[in-house]
Amino acid sequence: MVVLSRLRDRLRTGPVICAEGYLFEFERRGYLQAGSFVPEVVLEEPLLVSQLHREFVHAGSDVVEAFTYYAHREKLALIGREGDLEAMNRQALQIARDVAAAHDSLFAGNICNTNVFEPDDVESQRAVRAMFAEQVAWAAEAGVDFVIAETFSYAEEALVALEVIKQEGLDAVITLAIQRQPETREGWTVGDACRRIEDAGADVVGLNCSRGPGTMLALLEEVRGACDGHIAALPVPYRTTDAEPTFQSLTDRAWDHFPDGRPFPTALDPFMCNRFELGAFATAAHDLGVTYLGVCCGAAPHHIRSIAEALGRSPPASRFSADMSRHAFFGSDQRLKPTNQEFAKEL
Repeated sequence: MVVLSRLRDRLRTGPVICAEGYLFEFERRGYLQAGSFVPEVVLEEPLLVSQLHREFVHAGSDVVEAFTYYAHREKLALIGREGDLEAMNRQALQIARDVAAAHDSLFAGNICNTNVFEPDDVESQRAVRAMFAEQVAWAAEAGVDFVIAETFSYAEEALVALEVIKQEGLDAVITLAIQRQPETREGWTVGDACRRIEDAGADVVGLNCSRGPGTMLALLEEVRGACDGHIAALPVPYRTTDAEPTFQSLTDRAWDHFPDGRPFPTALDPFMCNRFELGAFATAAHDLGVTYLGVCCGAAPHHIRSIAEALGRSPPASRFSADMSRHAFFGSDQRLKPTNQEFAKEL
């Protein structure tokens, strides 16, 4: 029997773009709390979640990803809402399914790091597997095209997630979050970790979160050299450096009055990449052979539009891409007043 795969079919025709970043965007808007980062907005303001999905599709995302990141048992117990676990997951999946169907987009489920995994602790591994199993089962019931399992610092936890997804007969995109040291928490090299995950059956493997474009690209070269299949790259949209390679490690010399002593996660504004930097990253990553591209925590629709345009696409949002020829002071349109153009140097 031939098993149809909408994800692999799309990948055969060109790169797939996946918009992420829901946690940070809803925190900025005041509908989600930094720290716990539980997607309570799914239950409390479902229309806002639907609208953000639509905005990302409008900007060029091929994927509508159910907002179930951190909607797992450990996180909900942390804020006293474990009783809402199933309702939150099912609601998020329904919202995403409706938007995906309306736009013929890929519909993805989502699981992530549990924060309870310990490599040498059998009980923690059982708990992690059970947490993944319930979320993936709900995603399968909702009819997802594939499941994204992401932000794993332990590659062994990612392998557990992959096994659970494959037991449900679903395609899997598995991505690791690499912290300051260019290796997983158990000490595997990035290339070795991704190769192991690919060999275990992942349909797409790669990196997401933690690192910005400036410090993810070199790691992607290592992944591409180690793996044969489709590679994913979803950096955070922040200007990380070799000295401060993750957005958690960024420091701000212009301001030192942070409540928690660091810019992460609520004072990263000065480090934000502009849309052109994300477009340049997409071009460079695609040239390396990356075929699944997006932006993680901190992303906004204009970043996704820039990636789409860098890949040669014109999503609906491109209708409103900048055209400075019509700007009153910096433009070149003959209908503009020359006196304003002359005055531009005074601005």
